[in-house]
Amino acid sequence: MTIHRMDHAGVVVEDLPAAIAFFVELGLELEGETAVEGEWVDQLVGLEGVRADMAVVRTPDGHGRVELSTFHSPVATSTAPRAPLNTPGIPRLTFVVDAVDDVLARLRAHGAELVGEVAQYEDYCRYCYVRGPEGIIIGLVEELD
Repeated sequence: MTIHRMDHAGVVVEDLPAAIAFFVELGLELEGETAVEGEWVDQLVGLEGVRADMAVVRTPDGHGRVELSTFHSPVATSTAPRAPLNTPGIPRLTFVVDAVDDVLARLRAHGAELVGEVAQYEDYCRYCYVRGPEGIIIGLVEELD
């Protein structure tokens, strides 16, 4: 058995509209939104009484998708830390963009914070990490010609 493809990455957020706005500003497209609840969801996530809203955003080429979820019930019992980037298990999503500085400026209006600095790797790329909604780490890569 082999893997066919990666379907999506999922992130739980508290403010779903803000997270959608952030990713749309980044350049992803809203694919759809829905509400989920019931026995199948409880079985899937291993919790009881799940009620959640979800949205899926996708890259313009249609190959990359991010699922954003906010849970109304049950109440979460802990939160993920805002750990440094080198902490094992800290996820990050990385996107190739036209111009890092432009995207960074637009995302700052949505609360994004630069993690380090915009760095250039030789003549290959300019790269930076930002923290977005709920501390999500996003990599921005500008390929250089």
